[in-house]
Amino acid sequence: MKRFLLWFVLFSVPFFICPLGLMAEDYLSMADGLYEQGGIENYKRSINVYLKALKENPNDYETNWKCARSYREYGGAIKRQAVEGWEKSCAKYGKEGMKYAEKAIEQQPDRPDGHYYYGLNVGIYSDGVSVLTALAEGLKSKTQNSLEKAYELDKMYNEAGPMLSLGRFWAVVPWPYKDKKKALKFYREYQKTRYFNEKVEGKIYLAEVLLALKGKENKEEAKALLHKASKSDETYFMEWAERLLRKIENTREEKEAISH
Repeated sequence: MKRFLLWFVLFSVPFFICPLGLMAEDYLSMADGLYEQGGIENYKRSINVYLKALKENPNDYETNWKCARSYREYGGAIKRQAVEGWEKSCAKYGKEGMKYAEKAIEQQPDRPDGHYYYGLNVGIYSDGVSVLTALAEGLKSKTQNSLEKAYELDKMYNEAGPMLSLGRFWAVVPWPYKDKKKALKFYREYQKTRYFNEKVEGKIYLAEVLLALKGKENKEEAKALLHKASKSDETYFMEWAERLLRKIENTREEKEAISH
């Protein structure tokens, strides 16, 4: 009888363990598929499925960083489409995304995914609560360190995302931390990659910094970049570029009026 019980324990354990492992793997594959389809609803669904996978395997590195990625993409999408109550949702989803990114960092500190998506989720959280609130909560150093670590590990990660993100960080962080020259340095580096021509936001970010730095040459370069960005089929970025172009034109008219 004892021999039978020992046999049962030894050979039944894999039977109970394997289905759980396979289930988590299936959830991960399903969530990846939803994420790749894109769109607000699919990003939200992917979060729910990643969470199911994490329930089965809470310490899985890949599932944690991908879950953080979906939180960030969902927050960014509802902001760009100005979904009702997006500020509150960005605060909520950004904070959750930070948590899963931190979990990924704990599991694999020498890979860029967790560091990168931690920084981006702080950005989403800041969109919801304001940058000043995020600073008051001590998130400036954590964000800077995370993005710099991602840059150090692989600056070409996610289509040169660490370059672009560090440029944006230094451009939007409030005084006395704001550093337009540092922002320009990272944007110029990003500009040399093929992704600069393929994606619209880099053009707008660079144009904003050039306008902030002032000077005739900077202004002309910014205008050229914004004219290209204004032709984007992404409404959010197209309207952003058009707003900046109108601002440039209004400034010019004001100066001409004063001179006359």
